[in-house]
Amino acid sequence: MRAAFAALGGLIAGFTALCVAELVAAAVRPEAGPVTAVGGAVIDRTPAAVKDFAVRNFGADDKLVLQLGILVLLAVFAMAVGVLALRQRWSGAAAVLVFGVVGAVSAAGRPEGRAADALPSVVGALVAAGVLYLLAGRPAAASAPPPVVDGTDAGTGDGTNGDTDGDTDGGVRGTFDRRGFVIAATAAAAASAGAGLLGRRLQASELAGVSASRGDVVLPAPASPAAAVPDGADLGIRGLSSFVTPNKDFYRVDTALVVPRVDADRWRLRIHGKGVARPVTLGFQDLLRRELVERDITLTCVSNQVGGPYVGTARWIGVRLAALLAEAGVRPPSKGGPADQIVARSVDGMTIGTPVEEVMDGRDALLAVGMNGEPLPFDHGFPVRMVVPGLYGYVSACKWIQDIELTTFDAYDAYWVERDWSREAPVKTQSRIDTPRPFASPRAGTVPIAGVAWAQHRGIARVEVRVDGGEWHTARLAAEAGRDTWRQWVWEWPATTGHHTLEVRATDRTGATQTDKRVGTVPDGATGWHSVVVDVT
Repeated sequence: MRAAFAALGGLIAGFTALCVAELVAAAVRPEAGPVTAVGGAVIDRTPAAVKDFAVRNFGADDKLVLQLGILVLLAVFAMAVGVLALRQRWSGAAAVLVFGVVGAVSAAGRPEGRAADALPSVVGALVAAGVLYLLAGRPAAASAPPPVVDGTDAGTGDGTNGDTDGDTDGGVRGTFDRRGFVIAATAAAAASAGAGLLGRRLQASELAGVSASRGDVVLPAPASPAAAVPDGADLGIRGLSSFVTPNKDFYRVDTALVVPRVDADRWRLRIHGKGVARPVTLGFQDLLRRELVERDITLTCVSNQVGGPYVGTARWIGVRLAALLAEAGVRPPSKGGPADQIVARSVDGMTIGTPVEEVMDGRDALLAVGMNGEPLPFDHGFPVRMVVPGLYGYVSACKWIQDIELTTFDAYDAYWVERDWSREAPVKTQSRIDTPRPFASPRAGTVPIAGVAWAQHRGIARVEVRVDGGEWHTARLAAEAGRDTWRQWVWEWPATTGHHTLEVRATDRTGATQTDKRVGTVPDGATGWHSVVVDVT
């Protein structure tokens, strides 16, 4: 019974640590909270294959799974520390401080970390250590020791005064003061919950101000609007992905456990580095006053497995990045420029390395401020992000961008390159069957097999479908909206009853056809044909 209450005391101390840290983080910044800080450190140190597994199996919930895992481990650790404190109160309290050190080092040691980021973990651990020390003392002080005879404990005869419970702090075993423990534990839990709720309320108040800055943004009409999506670009087939992906459905793959909330009025972008003749610092309104362009562009994550969901098309509004670089005096390597890599830095410490040549080769590389007719959502990089058609996101799509440095690939490895991904990663030609779904049971007769294909900056020329390894059939392509967007397709299949395997492959406008060789996402994107198994009834 005593061990169970000791474990409960440890849990309450752990809860106290988190709640107090939440309150202190409100005065520092939300990213400094211990769970977020430790989670970020775990992400930074996770091998590429494990990250890929998490994205593949948990999708956008991968961060939630990580945070829940951290909380479970913390709970186990807290219970163990509570039991330790039953025997040695000071040792238990000291173990809680270890938790604080781990959180503090994780917070301050991140790429974007500051010294103040250590405060939430340190203060939370100190308060939790005090709570645990007090709770651990409750079970051992409820009864008086037996009488002493000739200076010796009559109960033991060994001079230990009957203290056989291992309490090295002078406690006595006695009967368990359950009522006293419950009162103290309830008071500690209630006070901690109050601190945590206050911290959340303060953070919410600050975030409301940042949200208001987004709500105040009015995007100017683009000087170069996107062409209207041509009739027939969206085939309107049930189960087929729409041509434009709504913002709420657009995939999100990043390492941010807490989505950065950046005030547009305070945002600044610095352009500097090798070959920059005129360093530039811009505010958000400076960008809005420049010539804005609007383009339909499909983005793809390198973690997208064959047939995966991490691809989508949006109408982006932004400033041409090449024009900004040219004004700063930057030249691409093909024209004698000394820098071949752009290192974009996010407010959360992420670094993305992008080839200078591709950004300045005439494609619509943007510093985007709008997405599908509205300011960027916070999840997708508000106030400003990079969009470069034809490159996977990990080498082009820096969200919450605040710094652009010109350098070389030999001089600097960006975040993902340090973790065994390729330095350069053009999007590979891919296709996907959206309907029928895997293991569907369509009726015999004409069944539309439909999906999307993409080869950004090259365009899709042909899509073919086959059934059960037979001959390839040319699918009907939707109208092409541009070579930087995906393209819908459909083939009317005269389906017969039975078990069938459907496969698709695409050919881009360079004449290159998808390979059938299945390769995983690491180091530069997956390859292979997407297949779907169905049972026709």
